[in-house]
Amino acid sequence: MRILQLMNKVPWPPKDGGAIACLNMTKGFSMLGHEVTVLSMNTSKHHIRIKDMPDDVKSKADFRLVEVPASINWLEATLNLLFSKLPYNAQRFISDEFSNELAKLLTEKTFDVIQLEGLYLCPYIPVIREYSKALIVYRAHNIEYEIWERTATLSDGFRSKYLRNLSKRIKRFEISYLNSYDLLVPITDRDGIILDKLGNTKPRHTSQTGIDFASLVPTARKLEFPSLFHIGALDWAPNQEGLIWFFNHCWPKIHQENPDLKFYLAGRNAPEWFERIIKLDGVVYLGEINDAYDFINSKAVMVVPLFSGSGMRIKIIEGMALGKPIVTTDIGTEGIPTESGKNILIANDADSFTEAINQLITDRSLSDRIGTNAIGFIQEKYDNLSQAEALVEFYKQQ
Repeated sequence: MRILQLMNKVPWPPKDGGAIACLNMTKGFSMLGHEVTVLSMNTSKHHIRIKDMPDDVKSKADFRLVEVPASINWLEATLNLLFSKLPYNAQRFISDEFSNELAKLLTEKTFDVIQLEGLYLCPYIPVIREYSKALIVYRAHNIEYEIWERTATLSDGFRSKYLRNLSKRIKRFEISYLNSYDLLVPITDRDGIILDKLGNTKPRHTSQTGIDFASLVPTARKLEFPSLFHIGALDWAPNQEGLIWFFNHCWPKIHQENPDLKFYLAGRNAPEWFERIIKLDGVVYLGEINDAYDFINSKAVMVVPLFSGSGMRIKIIEGMALGKPIVTTDIGTEGIPTESGKNILIANDADSFTEAINQLITDRSLSDRIGTNAIGFIQEKYDNLSQAEALVEFYKQQ
């Protein structure tokens, strides 16, 4: 098949869930022998040059990048709030340059499937309809409005009001594009059910983000036990909120009872105000690291305190694939059919979250058992090639 993936950020380097989900799908399609083209916005936040991408990545697809700054401008955001019905999140990715490049590409190449990687590519559906007869697929990486709706409940004052307004706008925006595509591909069954309730009537197939097991190889050679760690984008509000909650409500007691225990925090783009908050005894802030998998392999217990967000948490999938016992919340493992006490520990309040961590750092056999079960769970359900193959079969049946 000839497949075009449209993206609103370059999937290299794969340092966040969205980039990993996009790039792994590209790799899966390519390894199955399909001809893949990627047309991506090259934003100021995720800017890259094609020549800087590794050859093994460039060989998987014909990558084409379009300069679309999509930067956050507070004046534009204010004007949007006052004078537009569009959510500002969507407005940033509406670009004449991208539309023109898309039209040009569609006159140059013929595609069987055009896969929109996320909600903010949906405004380009009319361009696709005009220039192509390909099947249009909306790959829903999450329920976008839900992220901001949940974040609003954790905020107060003007911020809460603004986020509630933004959430309502995004929900209207999501609903407005329902059924304008031909096929729906949610990343989790839960998201598919929600989109059906909102009005989707198109055929859908759940395709979760797969794992490349050749890249994720668990090893305990450099393991520091006991130790705690978190890795993730530190400019993402749900990560910030969850970590602040953990450091305020759980870490003081854990640190008091285990004064030599270290909490390693890795992630990119942490704002200065957040860096000040995490300057705590026992917390080792590493910033952005070169090898995420080596870092994860070297630490014992993964801590993912999430109370907002949506979709599937790729870092949890990767942590489990590397055999890490993980403590998270119901929202953290949402969309992933884990079993608390078997392959993960789930806790939703400070006392139970603290207790779950204490169990893992004081009982090595429990920690090892949870980690071993996690590896088996991921290998059974999240093989990248199997996910891509099932998705292609779904496309062929249409």
